[in-house]
Amino acid sequence: MPGLNVAPPDFGNDRMVMRLETGFAADVEEIAPVVERVMAVAGTLSFPEEKQAEIGLALQEALANAVIHGCKRDRSKMVYCWVASDPLGNLVIVVRDSGPGFDPAAVPKPNIGEGLYADHGRGIFMIGRLMDDVRFAREGTELHMRKDNRH
Repeated sequence: MPGLNVAPPDFGNDRMVMRLETGFAADVEEIAPVVERVMAVAGTLSFPEEKQAEIGLALQEALANAVIHGCKRDRSKMVYCWVASDPLGNLVIVVRDSGPGFDPAAVPKPNIGEGLYADHGRGIFMIGRLMDDVRFAREGTELHMRKDNRH
C-alpha cells in the first residue's frame, strides 16, 4: 500500500503493523467510505460485533470532528487516518486534521455543569466511553484511539 505524503503518527510501539493509511478532503461525504475501510480491517482482526460497532461509532465521530471542527469543512484541508494493530490484535486508530488544533481539556464535560445544556460537545466524551484509550497529540489536531481485542 503506498504511503501518504505526510509523516505518520508515532504509535509508541515498534511492534505495530500498519493496516491502513488514507487521507481525504475535509468533506462529510468522505467519512462513510473511510469508516467502511477501517471496519473491514477490524473484521480481519476478529473483533466481536459489539466491539466493531463501538469502533465504527467512535471513528465516525472522530472523523466528523476533524472535518467539521478541525478543518471547518474546508475541502482544501485534509483529514488523515492511520490504522495499525499489535501482535495481540489490538487496534490503534489515529485521526489527524489540518486545522489549528484545540485544547481538549477546555471542552466542557457534557455530563456536568454547563455541558448539560450545550447542544454540542458530546463527541469527545462519547469516543472516550467507546474506546479503551484515547489521547490527543499535536496540539489537538491528532486523536489516538485504541480498542483492545479481548473477548
